Order: sequence, then structure tokens, then C-alpha cells
Amino acid sequence: MNTTLSAAPPQGGHSSRLPDLVLIGITMIWGFTFLTVQHALQWAGPLTFVALRFGAAALIAALYGWRQLAGLTRRELLTGALVGCVLFGSYSLQTIGLQYIPSSKSAFLTGLYVPLVPLIQLLLFRRHPKLAAWLGIAVAFVGLTLLSDPRGMTLTLGKGEWLTIAGAAAIALEISLISRFANGVEARRVAVVQLFTVSLLAGLGSQLSGEAAPQWNPVLLISLLGLGLATALIQIAMNWAQKTVPATRATIIYAMEPVWAGLVGALAGENLSAMAITGAALIVASVLISELGGASD
Repeated sequence: MNTTLSAAPPQGGHSSRLPDLVLIGITMIWGFTFLTVQHALQWAGPLTFVALRFGAAALIAALYGWRQLAGLTRRELLTGALVGCVLFGSYSLQTIGLQYIPSSKSAFLTGLYVPLVPLIQLLLFRRHPKLAAWLGIAVAFVGLTLLSDPRGMTLTLGKGEWLTIAGAAAIALEISLISRFANGVEARRVAVVQLFTVSLLAGLGSQLSGEAAPQWNPVLLISLLGLGLATALIQIAMNWAQKTVPATRATIIYAMEPVWAGLVGALAGENLSAMAITGAALIVASVLISELGGASD
């Protein structure tokens, strides 16, 4: 049994589009949960909410895969803990950064994870994305920029900007690590470790930062249960799908998340500008470019 945290490249030549469709489904879930998170944060601090959300997700994932947990290997434990630490870093850095910059600038800077993924693949893992992947990445990033509506933003880089950029780099690293270590591990077991790691670190962070205790009520409990279920499903699906979907193509697909979030916002009464609609169309186009071009890394 291999007990070392050795890397294995993603499997290639998979003709099924099911993993790609699963990742698209993940972006829909992310987009549809956006408003739920916004409302739930009025009853709990950000780190406390992350701790509770990921704790619920870890318990749900553990109940779903309890038969497989007995076979947890050292490699799966280390992989899950590593990705969980990076995942917590992305959440905490972005959350802290939002205390210093507006959400529109945060959305714009967070979108930097899209071009960062192929750079991480190239620099850390010596994997060279195809031309279609680079083209899809470029189109997706332009689309994300238009969606975030950068008009009126200043180009100054202060504390909040640098924290958010670091959070974007953590997101890119998470995606790259999942693709790099996905083969040879069981998706459900690794997801449980990832989710528990985030919950533990967020809980410690909430205590150290002195966040107030959550205001318990039925709406918060229902939100945590629903988001916990969604988060568990997302993490298990990512671990499974990225066994065969290369990191760069997965990144382009993940860029669909704000498109769904914008659609939900529109259904809730928010107005979408022509710039935002153009950005959404470009993101959809980037996915098609990646798929039709057979983009891989």
C-alpha cells in the first residue's frame, strides 16, 4: 500500500463528458447558494459560519461514506488535510479582505484564480496547457472582469487587495492540488478529511478573532443543513470529477459560478447590466472553447 503523498497525473483520454457535466452542476449549486449564504451571515460571524457549514458538510459526507472510512490511508489523510488547509486559506483571506475593499473589487480580484491555475500547473507541476485551454482561460477571465463591473475601481493595492489576491492564489492552488492528487485516493474519504480540516481551522480562527456566538434560530439551522449538504456534495464531486478533468479545463468550468449567481440575483429582482450579460456570455463561450478544443493540461 502506498502511504506517501506522491503525485499522479490526471488520467487522460476519457471520452465521457459526465465529469464535465458534474462540474457544471457544481457551479450551479455554488451560484444558487450565494443568496442563502448572504442571508445566513446576519446570524453568525463569517469564520463561525464557515466552521458550522463545513462541520455540517463533514458529518454529512461521513454518514454518506461511513462504510469506506475504515479504509482511510495515510496518503488520503495527508491529501485531505493539505487541500483542506488551502481551502480554509482561500475562504479566510477573501473574507478578511472584504473588510477593507468593496465586494465588486473583491469579485474582480478573486477572478484572478482563473489565469493563475495554468501558471501553477506550469511552474509547480511542469504541465503545459494546450492553446485551446489558454484561449478559454483568457475569454473566461475577460468575462469575469465584465461581470464584476470594474468601472470606477482604483488600481491601488492596499491590505484588502493583497489579501484577496492571496485568496485567489489559494483557490488556484486548491484546484491544482485536487487534480494532481485525485488519482489513487477515494473521493468520499478525502472529502471528509478536507471538510473537517476547514471546520476545525475556521473554528479556531473564530475563537482567536473573538467572533460573537451565533444567534440560533430555525432559519440559520435550515441554512446550515442545506449548505452543509451542498458543500459535501460539491467537495466529493470535485474530488471525483477532477480525476479525469484537467485542472485548467476545470477552472474554466468553475468560472460559470458567477453566471448562475447572477441568474439567481436576476430572479430575485436584481438588475443585470449589459456589461454583466456580455461577461456571462463570454464565460459560457469559454467553456465551449475548452470543450470543443479538447483543452487539457
